[in-house]
Amino acid sequence: MVNNSTPPNFIKNIISEDLKSGKVQTVVTRFPPEPNGYLHIGHAKAIWINFTLADEFGGRTHLRFDDTNPVKEDVEYVNSIKEDVKWLGFEWEELHFASDYFEEIYNRAVLLIKKGKAYVDDLSAEQIREMRGTLTEPGQNSPYRDRSVEENLDLFARMRAGEFKDGEKVLRAKIDMASPNINLRDPVIYRIVHASHHNTGDKWCIYPMYAFAHPLEDAIEGVTHSLCSLEFEDQRPFYDWTIAETEMPKVPHQYEFGRLNLLQTVTSKRKLKMLVDEGYVDGWDDPRMPTISGLRRRGVTPEAIKAFVYETGISKAYGSIDPKTLEHFIREDLKLRAPRTMAVLDPLKVVITNYPEGQTEMLEAENNSENPDMGNRQIPFSREIYIEREDFMENPPSKYFRLFPGNEVRLKHAYFIKCHDVIKDADGNVVEIHCTYDPETKSGSGFTGRKVKGTIHWVDASSAVPAEFRLYEPLIMDEEADEDTIEEKSFLDLVNPNSLKVVQGYVEPGLKDAKPQDKFQFFRHGYFNVDTKYSEPGKPVFNLIVSLKSSFQLPK
Repeated sequence: MVNNSTPPNFIKNIISEDLKSGKVQTVVTRFPPEPNGYLHIGHAKAIWINFTLADEFGGRTHLRFDDTNPVKEDVEYVNSIKEDVKWLGFEWEELHFASDYFEEIYNRAVLLIKKGKAYVDDLSAEQIREMRGTLTEPGQNSPYRDRSVEENLDLFARMRAGEFKDGEKVLRAKIDMASPNINLRDPVIYRIVHASHHNTGDKWCIYPMYAFAHPLEDAIEGVTHSLCSLEFEDQRPFYDWTIAETEMPKVPHQYEFGRLNLLQTVTSKRKLKMLVDEGYVDGWDDPRMPTISGLRRRGVTPEAIKAFVYETGISKAYGSIDPKTLEHFIREDLKLRAPRTMAVLDPLKVVITNYPEGQTEMLEAENNSENPDMGNRQIPFSREIYIEREDFMENPPSKYFRLFPGNEVRLKHAYFIKCHDVIKDADGNVVEIHCTYDPETKSGSGFTGRKVKGTIHWVDASSAVPAEFRLYEPLIMDEEADEDTIEEKSFLDLVNPNSLKVVQGYVEPGLKDAKPQDKFQFFRHGYFNVDTKYSEPGKPVFNLIVSLKSSFQLPK
């Protein structure tokens, strides 16, 4: 069950005190993605934090697209982000775009120039970087830093008018090139980009930098608590400087929390885009991807994700989480909602020689032994069935309790069968096994005459539905690697070549018309989801969501 509140945390305490003191009357948060890629599992935590905290205090949350870079942004990303937020179960009170405020942001930049707090610089990006200094050495002033207010106003207006080429000039804040915080060493706040914008078309050829636009957007919208991850902590002084020097009437405050990092996972949009562009995956929604759309297509539910992020909590602490933690919450969520059925992924035919030819009987099976409310189903049984190839061995080791010559096992929901013959092809491969069944041993009959140690699953050969199964391993091989340790230049070397295995098998006939996003637990295999991209009517494709068991335990 999903908890619709956040656990005790420092941000909740801050908001509570702000309301008690009267500093804030209505809590306003925002989720501000840049529409330059698809959202991932880390964004899911940020979404949950912003929406849930505001809701706890009767406030509101805005969805705002920080669309200040037309070169990398696309309407495709805007639409996918909206879909992901809604799928997670959240509704925004207001929808905004940074581009809605371009005129206001421009006017605030003009105000900075008039106050002597910004200047137009002719240095190239490389020169600005070289003169910025280091953590131990101060930066150097640009030779254009002391341009007059009048000259700066003229040049900035001409930048807007399209008189200059990309990179020819920038507008920089005039703060302190000797500041110990590199972010305050005259950061660039506007650059020239001659590119069409998905929202404003060709109206603008200069665009504000994210770090400058973001606090202004918060202030314009009346955001009270601007929540972001810890990597923006060093940017907070510039955030506060921008709000103060542009004389915004409403003053938001930034608070940082530890972001969600998973081991064996990359979440950088650049890295994820490389995986897509270079064909390592079949799109942003590939079930191996940590994107929300990928998790959704794989079969993970929003309830499992929200239970997971609740468990990780909200703190200043940094750390990477074992993906088995997420898998735990996926299993916990699905165990009572997914019907339990049978599928054979590597089929081996079994002929039950003493079962009447041409006869089919219907057997009763419960849909979920842990959830009786899901009821029962009828499954066909006849002379020929398929079992898993690994459930038969001609020369088994000791303590192998499945099928082998002379051994008896139970067929799940059916009868005891005993192997008496093995059929091989010309190369010596087992292609069929022959068994007999004991009609007295029907499941549910109360038979107590003898016991067997092995139970195996099966599907009826005459009515089973051919199906494709897509089995997944982690996309990144290094079990200790995470977003902060995997370098962009070499991370493709860590991609697991066995991250996807496609096999052909069979499922019970009742699954022939399974619809995309239907979820099932396949006996002994795991939880599976009907794929939304490759499934066709009558030809289901199943994605492995998660295996059935793990040795992982939540820390106490």
